[in-house]
Amino acid sequence: MITIVDYGTGNYRSIANMLRRIGHESVLSGDPEEISRASRLVLPGVGAFDTAMRRLTELGLVEVLHRKVREEGTPILGICLGMQLFSRGSEEGRMAGLGWIAGEVVRFRPEQSDERLRVPHMGWNYAVPARETRLLADTREDARYYFVHSYHLRMEGDDEVLSMTTYGYPFVSGVEAGNVMGVQFHPEKSHTFGMQVLKNFVERY
Repeated sequence: MITIVDYGTGNYRSIANMLRRIGHESVLSGDPEEISRASRLVLPGVGAFDTAMRRLTELGLVEVLHRKVREEGTPILGICLGMQLFSRGSEEGRMAGLGWIAGEVVRFRPEQSDERLRVPHMGWNYAVPARETRLLADTREDARYYFVHSYHLRMEGDDEVLSMTTYGYPFVSGVEAGNVMGVQFHPEKSHTFGMQVLKNFVERY
């Protein structure tokens, strides 16, 4: 069963509706026991990094997520803030992240661009694959996805980078480290392009 992790933040209904459109049912749960039975996990998220990590901790979900993902190898897809929580931490707060990928979250830096950047980065943009991957398989070259975020990942190396996006300067918009996958954009708001990404996650992992 595909389980969308409910910790009080995220576009849960939109994700469930998009999964249903591609023929897959899901459950929304914040119950550690139910999460422990999941065959695939989706970790959405909007809002502040520390608030999200605090909620996961208070609900007793960090331990079960570590067990499912790190010990059992359950595929997990992080969306937007959900992906950022996979990192070691964020400039936005003080709490440690889940630590599943080798990177940290930083705020957009307009001074690093020749353009006048508005923060947050909001709207449609490309996610250019950095390597061959099942998650972005069969996506069109002109595929665009919906973004809304003020922070982005800064990775220590390239091995876990799945895709790059340019907003004033290039930033990491997707990661993949074994069974851990994440996208900065919102596939549930990205029409047919996002639908293909969710379909790949469910059917190819």
